[in-house]
Amino acid sequence: MKELFGIVLLMFLLSSGQAQSAPGTTSLFDAGWRFHRGGAQGAEKPEFDDKAWRPVDLPHDWSIEDLPGTTSPFSPDAPSQVSGGFTTGGSGWYRKTFELPAGAAGQRVQLMFEGVYMNAEVWVNGKSLGRHPYGYTSFWHDVTDLVKPTGPNVVAVEVHNQGLNSRWYSGSGIYRHVWLSVRAPVHVAPWGTYLTTPEVTATAAQVRAFTALTNQSGQAAEVTLVTRIRNAKGQEVAKTESKQAVAAGATAEVSQALSIKSPERWSVDQPRLYTAITEVYEQQRLLDRVETPFGVRAISVDAQNGFRLNGQPLKLKGGCIHHDHGPLGSKSYDRAEERKIELLKASGYNAIRCAHNPPAPALLAACDRLGMLVIDEAFDMWREAKNPYDYHLYFDRWWQHDVASMVRRDRNHPSVIMWSLGNEIPERGSLAGVQTARQLADYIRKLDPTRPITSGVNGLNPDKDPFFGVLDVSGYNYAAGGDHHQPDIYAQDNARLPQRVMYGAESYPLEAFGSWMDVMDHPYVVGDFVWTAFDYIGEASIGWLGYWQNQSFFPWNLAYCGDLDICGWKRPQSYYRDALWKPSQVSLFVQPPTPSFPLNPGKEEWSKWEWHDVLADWTWPGQENKPLNVEVYSSCERVELLLNGRSLGSKPTTRATRFQANWSVPYQAGVLQAVGYNGKKKVGTAELRSAEAPARLRLTPDRGTIRANGQDLSYVSVEVLDQKGTRNPKAELPLQFALTGLGTIVGVGNANPISLESYQRPERITWQGRCMVIIKGGQQAGKVTLRATAPGLPGADVEIVVE
Repeated sequence: MKELFGIVLLMFLLSSGQAQSAPGTTSLFDAGWRFHRGGAQGAEKPEFDDKAWRPVDLPHDWSIEDLPGTTSPFSPDAPSQVSGGFTTGGSGWYRKTFELPAGAAGQRVQLMFEGVYMNAEVWVNGKSLGRHPYGYTSFWHDVTDLVKPTGPNVVAVEVHNQGLNSRWYSGSGIYRHVWLSVRAPVHVAPWGTYLTTPEVTATAAQVRAFTALTNQSGQAAEVTLVTRIRNAKGQEVAKTESKQAVAAGATAEVSQALSIKSPERWSVDQPRLYTAITEVYEQQRLLDRVETPFGVRAISVDAQNGFRLNGQPLKLKGGCIHHDHGPLGSKSYDRAEERKIELLKASGYNAIRCAHNPPAPALLAACDRLGMLVIDEAFDMWREAKNPYDYHLYFDRWWQHDVASMVRRDRNHPSVIMWSLGNEIPERGSLAGVQTARQLADYIRKLDPTRPITSGVNGLNPDKDPFFGVLDVSGYNYAAGGDHHQPDIYAQDNARLPQRVMYGAESYPLEAFGSWMDVMDHPYVVGDFVWTAFDYIGEASIGWLGYWQNQSFFPWNLAYCGDLDICGWKRPQSYYRDALWKPSQVSLFVQPPTPSFPLNPGKEEWSKWEWHDVLADWTWPGQENKPLNVEVYSSCERVELLLNGRSLGSKPTTRATRFQANWSVPYQAGVLQAVGYNGKKKVGTAELRSAEAPARLRLTPDRGTIRANGQDLSYVSVEVLDQKGTRNPKAELPLQFALTGLGTIVGVGNANPISLESYQRPERITWQGRCMVIIKGGQQAGKVTLRATAPGLPGADVEIVVE
């Protein structure tokens, strides 16, 4: 499609780094809740006694907590089984008693939920606001007529995560932020600011600002709408104002045009943001003010030029991600979302596909700030079920509401480049499925005509042509081309339909080479998204035991297929992707003499989510002089392998060798080193050192200073080292943790896919010589000290500043 998709977007009305409102107040509503796991008859009533309930702050996920009476969240009898990583959902209740801020009388009060999984019913002062079934879309309520301007108010939320309703770990509860907003009766509607950039050049950008003004007073209002645009330095670069009459009880849509000279365009390398400031005046009195971060950028896509950002061709180095955060479960702390994007960006990614649901607002805000492109996806199913209790039960009644929530909330984010209708929709090959796809696509285009529409499709046969015909860009799941051993589906379909734009919406790790070569070789293949970029809980062991899955897979609980593991550490396949995507890369791995885990002799041939069984490990006592297979991944022209300084020869590492070389090396303790060369120039090295006995612990925080907002996190890596400072990859030691100061331990983990340990308790057994502790700062400035101890080793400490 040759037309430009201009853009930009308002971040979620009330999320951090996103639209903020004044002179009214918008307050984070996460602190001071009480929680009960299970049923609680009458808990919706204000007078209900909840003193025995557990105090919690949001975000919260009860499925990641230890099962009552145990020290583990996992059970072989869990209703979720393999799909949910053997975790348990069920029912839960939340209650919060609160008072409105001063001056709330005569104002409108709104309660905003970013995400509750799932079937959430909300009561305020005993009155039901209705149920919201979908666990991944944000929703809000005007509660003005239910709250008391003075005195205590009570909000209660009942959550039902029942039965088989997800193909992956969903988590349970109010796992994203909640916000309370007090606004003037005449105000900008929630998600009511929409910014596009229909024309963008180096010299000027045309900006269209669409604003929904709501009048909830009892009389008509004559207002002035002022829109200003400021750059990242706070300098005003454009301004316009309009007069608008808004009838009582009505909403008026106002369109304004602005121009920015010599715009700083948003890109993946320079993600420059502007802020639109929307002000509503009645005479000289300021009624409402909303700030909307957005980016100036233009996107286009066609079969001849591929995907272009600001006129420049760009291949999408993509990965799919689920929403959980490993040791945190699904708890959506802003820092957890930001760190995920930081780590993926550092590993070469420039695009993610949100699988298979709208993400947290904080994740999109991080993508905007860091320069990560996003495919924002609506659903994993429509009318036909994948599980007995999934969204198919609600689709007909709720799809329009949930699509509107996704698009209106997210359409100002410059990072969002495509809307996805869904993933592997069961009815994709039927006439009914095509009609539904057209219905969804047409509705999205009404809400936002500036972005192409896509979907992830499997079963890549010509019978899917009508379905693909509804889309602007065709997402191919497991095309598996670019490899002389298999047909090139992309080339075959291009020969049939030369104007179709395609990309790998999902691809196997084992087929990374062929999948990426397809992208490089074909302009009409705009990118590839591996399944998966970040490991996750659930779909247990698709990266080892594979399909088909059953209860005997327990104790496996992680998918074990991510480029990065659940702690954020790079796995071997991520280093291989470095060789595909980056110059001068060298990495070095060793195949263990026996498999890392028992194998599945019944694994299906098509199940290829695993990677080679290799480790960054040259510590193999008992294997002296026995041959070990060594794998080197490199984008250098050739690599030389050395053992204890002695050359074992050099081998080419080019496209012809799939950027890989292998040696059989008789094991000797010491240093195994790979040196990469371009011509005669040494351009990269990697080495593995044999470790001696564990001697000490090392604690390394990802950030030594965090904010005193009760939400910020520091991720502390804990490593078992020998006396020379080499991590011992064989060390599996029970560690204990103690925290002093104004902070809490909110998660521990080690990325071992079969560990049944608690993610909550201050202890963990190291795996491959390390584990992780996640610390949340408090509301007050100060210092937090984490101490780690292990039997037979000296304790170790690290200090984190909270300010």
